[in-house]
Amino acid sequence: MTRGRKNRAADGLDRFNRIRPETNVLFSALFILLALSTVLPVVFVLMISVSSEASIARNGYSFFPAELSLDAYAYLWTSRDYIGRAFLNSVGITLAGTVLGLILTSTLGYALSRPNYRLRRVYTVMLLVPMLFSGGLVATYMINTQVYHLKNTYLSLILPGACSSFHVVVMRTFFQTTVPDSIIESGKIDGARQFRIFTRLVLPLSLPVLATIGLFLTFGYWNAWYGAMLYLDSNHRELYPLQYVLISIEKNIAFMARNEEHFMGDTMRSIPSETVRMAIVMVVVLPIACSYPFFQRYFVSGLTIGAVKG
Repeated sequence: MTRGRKNRAADGLDRFNRIRPETNVLFSALFILLALSTVLPVVFVLMISVSSEASIARNGYSFFPAELSLDAYAYLWTSRDYIGRAFLNSVGITLAGTVLGLILTSTLGYALSRPNYRLRRVYTVMLLVPMLFSGGLVATYMINTQVYHLKNTYLSLILPGACSSFHVVVMRTFFQTTVPDSIIESGKIDGARQFRIFTRLVLPLSLPVLATIGLFLTFGYWNAWYGAMLYLDSNHRELYPLQYVLISIEKNIAFMARNEEHFMGDTMRSIPSETVRMAIVMVVVLPIACSYPFFQRYFVSGLTIGAVKG
C-alpha cells in the first residue's frame, strides 16, 4: 500500500514537471530567436568590415556584400606597432586587474561572511554606502592624482576598478549560503588558521563565484578606455590601452570624414572610413569573446547561488 502511494505521488510529480511537446517547441523557438538576436549583429558587423567602401557606397550595409575587401584590416595593420603595444597593455592591465580584484574581493567577502568578525557591521555599512552614493568624478580624480599620485601610471588603470561593492556583496553571499560552516569548523579543530582555511578549504569550493566575478572584472578592464582619457597625458602614449587607441583612430577618421573638403581627395579615398569602424569593433570583441567559454561552466551557477540572500 505504501509503495503504491509513493508511485502515485511520483507519477503526479512527473506529470506536474512534464512539458508538452507544443510548449517545448515554443520555448525552443524562443531561445533560438534570442540566440540569433545576439549572434547576427556580430556576423553583420563582420560582413561590413570585410566589404569594400565602394560596395557600401552603392548598396549600403548588407549581410551579403557585393565586393569583399580587407582594406579596413590593412589600414589597421599599418599601425600595428602602435596598436600592438596597446594590445599588450590591455592584456597586462586586464590580467593584473582581474587577479588583484579577485584577491581583494574574495578576502573581503570572506571576512564579512564570518558571523564572529567584530567589525563586520562597520565594514558592511562602509561597503554599501558607495553602492548608493558616489563621491563624484572630480573628487575621484583629485584623490587618484593628488593623494595617490597615480597619474600617468599603469596603476591608474588598475586600482580604481579593482574592488567593487557589488562584487563583494555577491562573494559574501556566496560564502554565507554555499560554504558549509562544518567545513570551516573542521579546519579549526585540526588547528588550521583562518588564512589556511580560506586558501585550502573555502577557495576550492568557490570556483563558480570566482569565475563569475573574474568574468565581470575581465570585461570591465578589457573594455575600459575612460580611465586612460582621464589619467594619461598625450606624452605617455606608450601606456594607452587598446580600446582608447582604437577609439582615437575612429574619432580621427570621423573628423576627417566630416571635414573632407579640407583634405585632399586621394587622402580621403584611401581611408576606408565605414569599414574600419566595424573592423575596430571586431578587434575589440573577438579576444574577449574567445575567453568567455572558459568561464561559461561556472558563470550561471556562480551568479545565481551568490544572489540567493542579501
